[in-house]
Amino acid sequence: MAKNEQNKDLQKAKDVKGTMKKLIKYISKYKISLIIVFLVAILSTIFSIVGPKILGNATEELYIGLINKIQGVGGINFEAIGKILLFLLGLYILSAIFSYIESWVMAGISKKVTYGLRKEMSEKIKKLPMNYFDRVTTGETLSIISNDVDTLGMSLNESAVTVVTSIVTVIGIFAMMCSINVVLAVLTALVLPVASILIMFIVGKSQKYFVNQQSYLGHVDGEVEEMLGGYPVIKAFNAEEKMLKKFDYDNKKLYECAWKSQFLSGMMHPIMNFVGNLNYAIIAIVGAYYVVEGKITVGNIQSFIQYSKNFTQPIAQLAQVTNQLQTMLAAAERIFAFLEEREEIETGKETCHIASLKGDVTFDHVKFGYSKEKIIIKDFSLKVKSGQKIAIVGPTGAGKTTLVKLLMRFYPLTDGAIYIDDCNIKNFNREDYRHAFGMVLQDAWLFSGTIMENLRYGKLDATDEEVIASAKAAHIDHFIKTLPGGYSMELNEETSNVSSGQKQLLTIARAILANPKVMILDEATSNVDTRTEVLIQKAMDELMKGRTSFIIAHRLSTIQNADVILVLNHGDIVEVGTHEELLKKKGFYYDLYNSQFEKVS
Repeated sequence: MAKNEQNKDLQKAKDVKGTMKKLIKYISKYKISLIIVFLVAILSTIFSIVGPKILGNATEELYIGLINKIQGVGGINFEAIGKILLFLLGLYILSAIFSYIESWVMAGISKKVTYGLRKEMSEKIKKLPMNYFDRVTTGETLSIISNDVDTLGMSLNESAVTVVTSIVTVIGIFAMMCSINVVLAVLTALVLPVASILIMFIVGKSQKYFVNQQSYLGHVDGEVEEMLGGYPVIKAFNAEEKMLKKFDYDNKKLYECAWKSQFLSGMMHPIMNFVGNLNYAIIAIVGAYYVVEGKITVGNIQSFIQYSKNFTQPIAQLAQVTNQLQTMLAAAERIFAFLEEREEIETGKETCHIASLKGDVTFDHVKFGYSKEKIIIKDFSLKVKSGQKIAIVGPTGAGKTTLVKLLMRFYPLTDGAIYIDDCNIKNFNREDYRHAFGMVLQDAWLFSGTIMENLRYGKLDATDEEVIASAKAAHIDHFIKTLPGGYSMELNEETSNVSSGQKQLLTIARAILANPKVMILDEATSNVDTRTEVLIQKAMDELMKGRTSFIIAHRLSTIQNADVILVLNHGDIVEVGTHEELLKKKGFYYDLYNSQFEKVS
C-alpha cells in the first residue's frame, strides 16, 4: 500500500515554472558571463548561417563559368571563386573562435554553479534539524548532493547555449531562405508546426518518466548505502532476500522510468529526420520547377537546400534539449527543495554566554514528543548541581537518549524549559552552546584519516602532547603505539582496521581532549570488554571531577558511583537516588539491577 502511494506521489505534476524561476534567479549572479556567452554564441551562429549563402555565390560563379565555357564565350573565374572561398573560410574560422569562447565560458559557469550549490548544501546540512534525518534517508540526501547537482551542471552546460543558438539559427536561416525565395521559405517553415506538435506530444509523455527516474535513483542509492552500511546485520539475520526484493522493486522501477524516458527521447531524432526528408523532397520538386522557369538560380537553390537541411537540425536539437531540460528541472527541484528545508532557528535572544558557564542544569516540567500524538517525555523536572554525575537508566523506550538530545537542543521542547546556570538554553547561541558539551555515543564515529587527526577532532588546535595525554587518560595510548605507524596510522574509509571497542576508546579520548563543561555518555562503554571497562571507568571518574556529567547506561555496573541515578519509565522519573538508596527501596531499579545479575541455576 505504501509503495502504491509513493508511486502516485512520484507521478504527480511538478512545479516546472516555479523551479525554472528559482534556477534563473540562482544563475543570474553570473549574468555578465551569461551575456558574454549568449553574445558570442549569437555571433558564431550568424557567421555559420551566412556561410551557405556565400557558398551559393561560389557555386553560381562556377555554374556561369561552365556555361560560358560550353558556349565558347568565356571561362571559369577562379580568382573570383577563390576570393569567395577565402572570405567563407574567414567566416568559419571566426565562427569556430566564438564557439570556443562560448564553450569555455559556459563550462566555467556550470562548474561555478555546481560548486556554489554543493557549498550551500554542505552549509545547509549543519543547519538542518534532527527530524530531517529522521524522515529522509542518508542515501537520498547523498543522491541530491551528488547525482542531482552533477545532472544540473551537465545539463546547464549542454542545454543553455543550445537553446539560444537553436533559436537564432531557426530565425536566421528562415530570414536567409526568404531572401532567396519566399514561397520555398514558407513551405519549409510548415515543418515547424508539425515538428512542434510531435515534440509537445513526446515531451508530455516523457516528462513524468524523467521526474520519476531522478526520484527512484535516490531510492536506489539509499538502499545501496543501507545494504553496504548494515551488511553484517543483514547477514546475521539472513535478511539478504528481503533487502534484495526491496532493492529489485525500486531498481525495476528505475529501469522502467529510465527506459521509457530514453525511448521517448530517442524517438525525436528519427521523427525529425522523417520531417526533414519530407521537407527536402518538397523543396527539390518545387525548386527544380523554379530553376526551369528561371525564377531561381542554381547557386541559390543549392544554398536553399543546404539551409533547409540545417533548418530541421536546430529543431531536433531543441527536442533533445527539451529532454535534458526535463532531467535538469527534476534535479533542480530536488536541490531547491533541499535548500529550502526548514532550518534550526534560534528562538531565544542570545543573551546567555558559555564563557562563564558553571554547569548547573534544571529541567523544568519538560514535555516532548516527536509528534503531538506520541508524547515520550510527559512531565520531567530535575535540578542538577555543577560537577554532579547523573546516571539515567531505564528500559528501552523510556526516554533516556531523548532526554540528552533535548539538553543538546537537537529537538525543540513541546512544553517546559531547560536551564543552565538559571539561563534558558534557548537564549544561548546554538553553535556556541554545543561547544560546551562533549559526547561519547554508543555508535562510535570516526573518519578516514590518521588516528592523530581523529583524536584532534575534539580540539583542532591541540598539540601532539595534548592528544597523547588524552589517549593515555583513555587507556588507548599503549594500543595505538602497537599499531603500524602509531598515531600516524591511517584509518580506512569504513574504519574497519580497528575493533569496535578500540573505536570507542578513541572517541572517549577525543572527548577528554575537548575538555567540555558538560559530558554526555550514551552507552559509552557498551562495546568495551570488562577489563578495559574498568580502566575506562577510572579514567572517566577522574575526567568527570568538577564537571557535570550525564551517563546513559544499560550496564548498571558502570554507574554505581553516580551522585544521582534517575530511573525512567515511559518518559517519567519513577525513582531518584544513589545506587545504595535505590537498592534499599527494592523498587523498579532493584528489579532492573537484579535482572542483569541474576544467576542461572
